[in-house]
Amino acid sequence: MNDGTALVIAMIGTRGVPAAYGGFETAIEEIGRRLVGRGHRVLVYTRGSERREREYLGMEIVRLPAVPVKQVETLSHTGLSTVHALTRRRIDAAFVFNAANSPFVPLLRARRIPTALHMDGLEWRRSKWGPRGRAYYRWAEQFGVRRADALIADAPGIADYYRHQFDVATEMIRYGAPLIDSAPTEGIRGIGLEPGGYHLVVARFEPENHVREIVAGYAESRARRPLVVVGSAPYSAEYTHRIQDLADGDPRIRLLGSVYDQQLLDALYAHAFTYLHGHSVGGTNPSLLRAMGAATAVVAFDVGFNRETAGGGWFFSDPGGVTRALHDAEADPEAVAAAGRAARERAAAAFDWDDVATRYEELARRLAAGGSVHRSARRARRSSEEWAR
Repeated sequence: MNDGTALVIAMIGTRGVPAAYGGFETAIEEIGRRLVGRGHRVLVYTRGSERREREYLGMEIVRLPAVPVKQVETLSHTGLSTVHALTRRRIDAAFVFNAANSPFVPLLRARRIPTALHMDGLEWRRSKWGPRGRAYYRWAEQFGVRRADALIADAPGIADYYRHQFDVATEMIRYGAPLIDSAPTEGIRGIGLEPGGYHLVVARFEPENHVREIVAGYAESRARRPLVVVGSAPYSAEYTHRIQDLADGDPRIRLLGSVYDQQLLDALYAHAFTYLHGHSVGGTNPSLLRAMGAATAVVAFDVGFNRETAGGGWFFSDPGGVTRALHDAEADPEAVAAAGRAARERAAAAFDWDDVATRYEELARRLAAGGSVHRSARRARRSSEEWAR
C-alpha cells in the first residue's frame, strides 16, 4: 500500500468525541481530525454524548450504548463497537485504546483488521479498582501484549515498563500540548480571580492524583495567593469529603467542582501563577501539557512521568513538599515566570499534535501493509521482577 492511499481507520474503546472527559478522547479528536485532513476516513466509536450528529470535524461517528456501571461500562461499549466493526466491509487499521479492552483485539484481527492497542498508564495501580479489578488489568496487559499487532505507549516510562515486564517493544507516541497564546480574563474575573493571582489544581479527586495532599500542603503554607481546585470525584464521595473538610477550614481554598466550559478552563490555566499536578500513575498527562502550553509554571508530584514531561519546575512527594514549593514560588515571581516560559517552549518543541498525527498515520500504514509484532510477542510473559518505579 503506497503512501498516497487513503485508509479507513477505526478508533475504539473510549467515550469518543467531542472530547469532554480525558486524555484518550482528546487524543482521538486531535489525531482524528488531522487524519481526516490528510484524506483518510476515520470512524470513531462513541458513547455518552448528548450530540446526535453522525460527523464531527470530518470524523464519522458511530454511537453505541454501554452498560452504565463502572466495572463494565468500557468493556460493554467496546464489545458492541467491535461487533459493529466486524460488519464493516473495510477497515484498514484499528486503534483500540485502554489495555482493559485487549480481549476484543483477537476478534478484530480474526476479521483481518490489523490492530494497535494503546496501553495507557499503570491502571492497576489506581485506587478506584479493588483486588479483582487490579488483577484483571494486569492480566489484560499480558493478553494485549500477546495479541496486538502493535502496542502504543504515550511516555518513555510506559515504554520502559513494557520492555522491563514483557521484553517487548512499543510505539512510543506522546500526546500533543495545546498552546494557549492568549485567553480572555473576563471569565476568571467573573469568579473573583485575577491574572497571576492564584494557584491552580485540575484533577479528578482520586488518591493517586494527590489532590488531598496538595490541599493539605497548601493549608499549612503561608501562601498569599488562593488555591483554586477544579475537579470532582466520580467514584469516591469519602475522598471528596476529606478534601472539603480541609477547604472548609481555610478561606483561601476554593473548590470549583468540574468545569466544562473550555474557554474558562483555558483561562484558568493561562492566568494561574502556578499549576499543581499530583497525578502519579499515568503516562503523559493532558492536564500537565495544557498548563505547560499555557506557559504556567509547574509544581508536580515527583515521579518519572512528570519529571520527563515537565522537564523542570518544582516537585513534591508529600504535603510538606507542597508547602515548601509554594513558599519558594511566591518568594520569587521572576523564577516562576521563567519556569512558565521554559514549560511553554518544551510543550511547543516536544508535544506537537501534527507530529503525533504523523506517527499514528505512519503506524496505520505499516499495519495496513502487514507489519506486526504479534509473531515475536505472542509468547511474552510478565517478568518475575516487580516494576518498582
